[in-house]
Amino acid sequence: MASKTNLSVVVDIGTAKMVAMAGVATAEGKMEILAVAQVPSAGIKRGLIFNLADATEALTAVLEQLDQQLEEEIDVVDIACAGKHMHTIDYKATRFTGDGGVVTNLDIDELYNEAKSLKIKGDYRIIKVIPTSFIIDDEIEELKPVGATGRKIEARYKLVIMPDRDYQILNRVLESVGVQLGEVYHSSLALAEAALSKPEKEMGAVVLDIGAGTTNLAIYYDNALIHTAVIPFAGAVITNDLKAGCSTFMEKAELLKVRYGQALGDQIKSEDTVTIAKNNGWEPKEITIRSLAYIIQARLEEIVDCVVTEIEKSGVEDRLGTGVVLAGGTSNLGHIITLVKFHTGLDARKAHPVILPVNRRDEVKNPELLTALGALKLSLTKNVAEERILPEPKQSKPGRGLMTNVKGALQSAINFFGDDNEDLELN
Repeated sequence: MASKTNLSVVVDIGTAKMVAMAGVATAEGKMEILAVAQVPSAGIKRGLIFNLADATEALTAVLEQLDQQLEEEIDVVDIACAGKHMHTIDYKATRFTGDGGVVTNLDIDELYNEAKSLKIKGDYRIIKVIPTSFIIDDEIEELKPVGATGRKIEARYKLVIMPDRDYQILNRVLESVGVQLGEVYHSSLALAEAALSKPEKEMGAVVLDIGAGTTNLAIYYDNALIHTAVIPFAGAVITNDLKAGCSTFMEKAELLKVRYGQALGDQIKSEDTVTIAKNNGWEPKEITIRSLAYIIQARLEEIVDCVVTEIEKSGVEDRLGTGVVLAGGTSNLGHIITLVKFHTGLDARKAHPVILPVNRRDEVKNPELLTALGALKLSLTKNVAEERILPEPKQSKPGRGLMTNVKGALQSAINFFGDDNEDLELN
């Protein structure tokens, strides 16, 4: 069994479900999954906790399931989530090199700390600082600038921010469960780690997660994060439309969507009908599958139009050579790929893991586990990005989700959790 310093535990908190995953980086630098659990969510609305008691109960349940599969107590948990106010902002920091005119670890460390210490208006907090590029003397761009010659360094960062109030609520729920809150990851970035390869990020791609309460997206180009957004409606509003359109209960509307839902009405040529049973003496009703599809299509087009707006905001809409990678429960609707292609003008595919652990490979291919899988990778390698920029290892704070032995387990993991996600597919 792995030591506490090598064990990471993550929970993907969604509106419909909570997925927990625990794993380690092995001595050979491979990802090993030790436990997986999943429960229906409670107390979550549009990606945010609105009922602390219900959310605490659901989180307790999923961690208890995880704990039964582990030989150690869970004491630190990293969270993947995407509330409607979580987003990214750009920041530039500038510094001049010393007398030698060479970029040093100290230079990059100071630039990073400046970005991390930035005060955000509106009571936001920074949860992640992502270096995107370094400009040396206003003309030479470097991703690994240490050792480059020059006088002026401009560092460009994406800062992932969330309202401090949302963070404190999340922390309070974790404390109620009896564990410590570790890192908080934007769920779109976690999903991208699991579902986008390096070549896809380099060519330009959109990872689109149409869940129950929110539609989350992240846009990459030239192997850098360009834009993120959280659209505060998704599959649940489709269910609500079916409830109203079919005059039925919410549970039956969800069942209609899951069993018979299609994204394009014109693609359905038959006149097949579905009988909607009624209770308490009410007569059953019938609706054609085509009519169901038109109800779904109308709302999906609204969602995808919002996605198109976000793609246009990114400024790289004409350079997305790969296209859209679709995830989330709503992406299971028939013909949704065709709808997304038509409205975005981009190619599209369903999400699948581009990273695979050394064990439980068939299990983690489940699309419902993708965000948790990506979050686990981020958790196990949370300091690797800094390691590449700052070759001299730095000691992390203690905790289950953090590997404190940087020279040992973490350093050996660098070869596995490398720049190219394709390296993570173990043949």
